[in-house]
Amino acid sequence: MELFDSHCHLDDEKFDEDREQIIQEIKEDGVTKLVSAGYSVESSKKASKLSDQYEFIYATAGVSPNDISQTKEELWKMIEEIKNIASQNKKIVAIGEIGLDYYWNQENKELQKLAFIKQIELANELSLPIVIHTRKANEDTLQILKQIQVSKKGIFHCCSLKGDLLKQAIELGFYISFAGPITFKNSKNADEMIGIVPDDRILVETDSPYLSPEPLRGTRNDSRNVKYMAQKIAEVKQIDVATVAKITYENAERIFNIM
Repeated sequence: MELFDSHCHLDDEKFDEDREQIIQEIKEDGVTKLVSAGYSVESSKKASKLSDQYEFIYATAGVSPNDISQTKEELWKMIEEIKNIASQNKKIVAIGEIGLDYYWNQENKELQKLAFIKQIELANELSLPIVIHTRKANEDTLQILKQIQVSKKGIFHCCSLKGDLLKQAIELGFYISFAGPITFKNSKNADEMIGIVPDDRILVETDSPYLSPEPLRGTRNDSRNVKYMAQKIAEVKQIDVATVAKITYENAERIFNIM
C-alpha cells in the first residue's frame, strides 16, 4: 500500500535535528509521495530545496494570510519572489498555501484578500492549482473563488468540517483534503463531512508537524501518520484502507499533475 501526504511542512524547524532520518523513515513506511507546502517566501525556498534533494518530495510556493507583509509594496515583492521560486523548479506543483485567516488576524482583511487574489492570478499565469488555507473566513474565501476564475482549481487543505463550505467547494471544482481533526474524539461531525466528499475529490494530509491524529495527539506529527486519516475515511466509507490509499494517491497525482 502506497500513500500520498498531500500537505506537510518538512521545512519546519521542528524537523531541524532529525529531518534526514525522518524523511527516510517516511519513505520506508509506505509514503512514496508527499508535498512539502510553503507558506512564506523563506519556507517556499526551503520546500523547493527539499524537492530538489529527494525524488519523492514535491513542493508548493506561496504566502499564507498569516505571513503577508503589512504594506502593498512589500506584498508585491513577496509575490514576485514566489513567482521566481515557482518558475524555476518544475517540482513546484501548486501556489500555496494561500487564502484568508480571520482567526489570527482581523485588522488586515483587505490586504489578505488582495494577497489571495494576486496569488490566484499568479497560479493562473503559471498554470498551477492553488492550495487554500481558510480559517474563520469561509464566506469571503468562497466569494473570491466565485468571482475570480481559478483555471487549474486546487485544494482546500486541512478542510474545516463545515458542510456548507465542503459542498460549495466541491461545486466550484475543488478537492478536499482531510487532516488529523477527522480522527479527534471530539470531532462530532467528521463522519458526516467525510461522507459529503466524492471519492474523486478526496485527499489525505498530515499538515505535520502539527495536528497529530488520534492516537498520537500531543506528539510531533510527520507524514508516516497520514495512514490514520486513510483508516478513518475507510471506516466511514466502509471500504478497505488500501482502496482509500489508492483513491487519494491518484487524486493527488491528478490535481498536482504528477505522473
